[in-house]
Amino acid sequence: MRLLKVLIVLIAFPAIGFAQSHAYISGRVLNENDAPLQGVSIQMLNGQKNTVSDSLGRFRIKVMANKPFALIFSSIGYASVQQGYLIAAGKEKEAIIRLLPTVAKLQEVTVQDDRSHREAGSVSINPTKALENPSPLGGIESLIKVFVGSNNELTSQYSVRGGSYDENLIYVNDFEIFRPYLVTNGQQEGLSFINPEMTGGIKFYTGGFQSKYGDKLSSVLDITYRKPKAFAGSAYTGLLEQGLHLEGTAANNKVTYEFGARNRSNRTLLSSQETKGNYVPSSSDLQTLVTWQATSKLQLELLANLSGTRFSLQPEESKLTSSVFTALYSENLGLDIFFSGQEKDKYSTNFIGLSAIHQPRKNLRLKWMLSSFTDKEQENQDITGAYLFGERDFASKSATYGLIVNPLGAGVYQNFSRNQLQINVLNASHKGSLDKGKHFIQWGNTIEHQNITDKLNEWQYNDSAGYSLPYNPSKLMLFTTLKSKADLDVNRFSGYVQDNIQFKDSSDFILQIGARYNYNTLNKEFLVSPRMGFSFKPKNSRNVIFKSSVGIYQQPPFYRELRRYDGTVNTHLLAQKSWQVSTGLDVNFEMFKRPARFTTEAYYKNLWDVVPYDVDNVRVRYFGENNAKAYAVGIENRLYAELVKDAESWVSFSIMGTKEKIDNFNYYQYTNATGQVIGSDTKDKVVTDSTKNQVGWIRRPTDRRFTFGMFFQDYMSNNKNLKFYLNTIYGSNLPYNIPNSVKYRNALIIPSYLRVDMGFSALLIDGQKAKRRSHSPFRNFQSIWGSLEVFNIIDKDNTISYLLIKDFQNNTYAIPNRLTPRLLNVKIIARW
Repeated sequence: MRLLKVLIVLIAFPAIGFAQSHAYISGRVLNENDAPLQGVSIQMLNGQKNTVSDSLGRFRIKVMANKPFALIFSSIGYASVQQGYLIAAGKEKEAIIRLLPTVAKLQEVTVQDDRSHREAGSVSINPTKALENPSPLGGIESLIKVFVGSNNELTSQYSVRGGSYDENLIYVNDFEIFRPYLVTNGQQEGLSFINPEMTGGIKFYTGGFQSKYGDKLSSVLDITYRKPKAFAGSAYTGLLEQGLHLEGTAANNKVTYEFGARNRSNRTLLSSQETKGNYVPSSSDLQTLVTWQATSKLQLELLANLSGTRFSLQPEESKLTSSVFTALYSENLGLDIFFSGQEKDKYSTNFIGLSAIHQPRKNLRLKWMLSSFTDKEQENQDITGAYLFGERDFASKSATYGLIVNPLGAGVYQNFSRNQLQINVLNASHKGSLDKGKHFIQWGNTIEHQNITDKLNEWQYNDSAGYSLPYNPSKLMLFTTLKSKADLDVNRFSGYVQDNIQFKDSSDFILQIGARYNYNTLNKEFLVSPRMGFSFKPKNSRNVIFKSSVGIYQQPPFYRELRRYDGTVNTHLLAQKSWQVSTGLDVNFEMFKRPARFTTEAYYKNLWDVVPYDVDNVRVRYFGENNAKAYAVGIENRLYAELVKDAESWVSFSIMGTKEKIDNFNYYQYTNATGQVIGSDTKDKVVTDSTKNQVGWIRRPTDRRFTFGMFFQDYMSNNKNLKFYLNTIYGSNLPYNIPNSVKYRNALIIPSYLRVDMGFSALLIDGQKAKRRSHSPFRNFQSIWGSLEVFNIIDKDNTISYLLIKDFQNNTYAIPNRLTPRLLNVKIIARW
């Protein structure tokens, strides 16, 4: 009997243990009237188990105990429901699931084609990711920077294929959009014109764009706002930005409207910077799009924007540090600055555009547009800084820890500015298209009047060791001065014609050919820019598209290019010109049994009549002369893939080089009687000879050799309502030019830029669940998401520019100005 008891225990114990490692979930599936639903599919998320409900709506599933899981309940004609559970061993959970019927009407079918993939330079961007992408900037531009790179998270401006910030075109519903021009650093920037919650479509071209787009050298961002079909809206709030968006229809769907309001404050970002003080940045805008279908063949449209940005700063102190390492020694150089004074800036823009779209025939579309843009900018600064420069003590146990213990220089500087700018642009345009089957003909003409009035008054005073720089014993000298007035009235005339020709033979071949013209009354230069592009699909490989483009791209000067370093305006400045060629391919394939796409494109740009420039933070200072030639060459690669189902991620990596050669760009090197080059440490400073050195090809300010960007998204394997986002941008080093110096152009290097931003999102309110309870205040919400974002998670000290300081021996040191450190942001997004 004792042996029998032992055998029973040995047999029963594993069975008991096995039973205790499992649990059960059971329940009923009901409709909106609490009637049972038969045949409902019940599937475990990312699992193999599934079942269906019986005639009474009942179900029962055996599951693993103490392990979270999710079930998806779905049935034809009803909206699917996902529910998560965690059940203890040996227990059984009972659940009541209610499915709500979907709208009883045919759903709209979106047919996607590959036309955008067939255009050279085209980049696919999903506008719905703008608010999800963890970035201090937010908006559409934060997505663009993943593809083209960035070196400043505080600005919405970007450089494409070695071009400057002023070489990018932006359109919203065919209206060209302008930016403020006096902004000198990213701290002063406000909201971008583009409202991501109103955006329905994005076309972005990094080059090789068609003739229908305007006269710029680098890129085109073509935004189309959504045309709503029912009432909807969204609202979001966070530490940086708040917004409200409403859309809907009226008058039996003949009228549609979109309205957006936003407010942004970068105070949280700026308060963590090295310059401490009272930052008060604020920016807000109101925007609306209204359309009216007057007749079956005529549609009227109104687009309006009112935007205002204010920035004030009362700096207190700044403690900057830079480490020097050589084979002989190393030291930590510090710069302590104590400020007095303040800065107050104000930027306001108003835009209104009216368009009439007439479609007399199915294949003929005519559009007339009128628009007015006004930009008013004021910059007022009067800040004095007293500084001490030297070696900083970083010995943690030292009584002088953090202080400058070996002074190398001391002085005072004062920055003063009273700048005003007003730009008024009136535009009248006509665009048309005619579909003739294999030929799709497009044309357009524009008349534009620009009035630019500015008054610049800025100067800088430098005092080093009691002597003003530059030193003059007989009078007080300012280090830099810029005083200028301008009042320009310019009329511009431009237009284009192009034909997209489709050939159907052994391969699917499309040819785009066209030309633009441009004339302005400022420099009276007439420009013609022919452009051509083609693409084809091989018959035996329908997932591959080969594409190429070649053309002339010319950019007439607008405002900033006209102004020289000394403030004078060159009204005879010619357009910058280039011919560009690009070729690449687009491949669709499967990765992890999910759709993926890879694109690659090589390009070459040859430029002449170039206007050289320097970049300091986001301020672009031009030479104001067509005295250079340049080139840019590179290759861009991009991969789009769903690493997890229904969550597309993308990676972009590119290699690029751009250089310029400036006419008569030379300097003299002086030697003494012994042949020594005369410098600050030379005892014999009597000049006996000189050598003229011609500066050849040098790196342009945007010469970033390697760029990498990644947007990655994922979700929990057992719960799609918990999501993770990762935004990574890397760019190799950039040259930094010392202003007004020929010998030391390219003398400084801005280190590589690396930034990793991370975001976590959780679904707080599910619209389908909220509708179960008639008394719920959230029953009409589609969803409410909560997000936690960690900016610069690796806390990388990225450099944006340098502050140049002289010591007592007149040696110059470059102290880096840093960007933002690691920061947290929380955000809530509600949609209905």
